[in-house]
Amino acid sequence: MTLATLDPARLRSARAAVFGVFAVNGFLLAAWVVHIPPISDRTGVSHATLGWLLLVLAGGALVGMQIAGPLADRWGSRRMIGAAGLLLSVGAIGPGLASDATGLAVALAVFGLGNGALDVSMNSQAVHVERAYGRPIMSAFHALFSLGGVVGSVLGAATLAAGLAPPTALAGAGALGAATILGCLPALLPHQAHPPEAPETGTRRRPPTRAATRRVLALGTIAFALFLAEGAANDWSTLQVKEHLGTSDATAALAFGAFAVMMTVGRLTADRVAAVLGPVAVVRYGTLIAAVGLTAVIGSGWVWLTLAGWAVFGLGLSGCIPQIFTAAGNLHAGAPGVNMSRVVGMGYLGLLAGPALLGWLTEVIPLTLTLTVPLVFVLVACRFADQVRPDNETNIT
Repeated sequence: MTLATLDPARLRSARAAVFGVFAVNGFLLAAWVVHIPPISDRTGVSHATLGWLLLVLAGGALVGMQIAGPLADRWGSRRMIGAAGLLLSVGAIGPGLASDATGLAVALAVFGLGNGALDVSMNSQAVHVERAYGRPIMSAFHALFSLGGVVGSVLGAATLAAGLAPPTALAGAGALGAATILGCLPALLPHQAHPPEAPETGTRRRPPTRAATRRVLALGTIAFALFLAEGAANDWSTLQVKEHLGTSDATAALAFGAFAVMMTVGRLTADRVAAVLGPVAVVRYGTLIAAVGLTAVIGSGWVWLTLAGWAVFGLGLSGCIPQIFTAAGNLHAGAPGVNMSRVVGMGYLGLLAGPALLGWLTEVIPLTLTLTVPLVFVLVACRFADQVRPDNETNIT
């Protein structure tokens, strides 16, 4: 079966299946996050120890990403989604069963491994489906990840309010995740390990070259910069509003809510923008919009202007990362899975580095001023937005 012979109904089924996989990933991550407090109490770990354990989870994810790329090239992304999705679903139960720090570390390492492997595999499959569609649809997949996170948070909060024990709640989440993954697998597209022809141009895929390696590094650097900015918003937006403006906890929480909602809205609309203006424009103007929003946050002394700034920041960032992943998966040189794993891995490092870097800087300068760091990184990503252009385009848009 080739892309040209796929009928529209088959493509719609594949697209729906990828939506389901992205939603499962977001759902299971949220299920773990909302259960962190009771799991911390059960295992008796301190906040400092928990911080180190979260690094274990991150380390597992990075290992999973690097393993999944070559395996997706060899076996296909559909098989890797099945393996990684089931590992993540089963791994979601582990933290709820842990009784001490050691058990929790092992559980989080397994959970992280599954998460990283699924991240690379599902994005590789998403590129394959997008290529078959012949138009941008990547941002919508990432929107489903966000919506899955919302569902996981709401259901997790409901189970906590009902007094359901974390092992039971996480077992239920894992079972739902595994069932969804298994239900989606038949509809996913078979993914050639090493496509003989590069997408869109019909030219033969080239082996890795020095120029191609530099391109992957450039895409990974942009991903690092934008994920760093996203991580700063995820972890520090609420605290920034509370400390800078002296608001209540409830008002401060609106900062992350505004950011997350506009990220989701932007991802649901970015595909149409990319289809009309192209991926370079989405990244270039998106990062400029994000920079305007973050500048407003830094300079604002009013609550509503600050909240609007966080919302604009989320809207600007929303469509950028999907364009980077699409570019990485469609490079004409090198193995697509390996290219994707490297770019996703560098982005994930930024997601980890951003919050930590701002935390260290708050020891010497106010939190609001530390936001100039992600602002600079966003502007750097804007400067190099042309790196997301399709390989077959010779002009920088």
